[in-house]
Amino acid sequence: MKKTALITGATSGIGRATAYEFAKHGINLVLCGRRQERLNTIQEALSDIVNVHTLNFDVRDKAETLKAIASLPQEFKQIDILINNAGNAHGLDPIQNGDLDDWDAMIDINVKGLLYVSKAIIPGMTERQSGQIINIGSSAGKEVYPNGNVYCGSKHAVLAITEGMRIDLNPFEIKVGAINPGLVETEFSEVRFKGDAIANNVYKGYKALQAEDVAEVIYFAVSRPAHVNIADVLMFCTAQANSTIVKKSN
Repeated sequence: MKKTALITGATSGIGRATAYEFAKHGINLVLCGRRQERLNTIQEALSDIVNVHTLNFDVRDKAETLKAIASLPQEFKQIDILINNAGNAHGLDPIQNGDLDDWDAMIDINVKGLLYVSKAIIPGMTERQSGQIINIGSSAGKEVYPNGNVYCGSKHAVLAITEGMRIDLNPFEIKVGAINPGLVETEFSEVRFKGDAIANNVYKGYKALQAEDVAEVIYFAVSRPAHVNIADVLMFCTAQANSTIVKKSN
């Protein structure tokens, strides 16, 4: 029997790449995002391979999130794999200059949004005593770097929540893990720098991770035997040593 995965933030980057990777391996998909036209494009591309359902909502909206997931048709209601991928970074300011709206956006999406979606999915998993949750963290959840303050705090929270989930869901044989990428070449920096030209230089002079690289590791985690849980992965591109050291060509 084919499994069904629900992926948040599926319209771009790691979420979209994961949808394509899962489809290649016959996993049915519930794709969630804020941009319906992009969801439609991915659905059209993959629906010849697997069954695909889309949900258009913003994970920051608690009521909307719970309502959207509750609306799933019967054939998509059993979520075997949850990929909590929706997340963002806003600004790169020292704490004293931080923008309160940026702080709210990061905490609302990266932390609270993850919790809202998980709250909607977990009861079905505990009832069946099976399932797998992968939270997409970040190397920023492992170390704090200058001007990273609130973003790093939100990603540290993701890792703490992941560990808490794994402990609490252990009696139900539900696998819980985190995949934590470093620099990945996606729309992420464009959002972080608010479309500023500096975003164009973030990935110059070296080969950053690609969304597909992360998607392959996510699939590796969900394709392990029943007795194996990939609890935590930190992945960098070869050029990156940590959050502040990246070897770039001149």
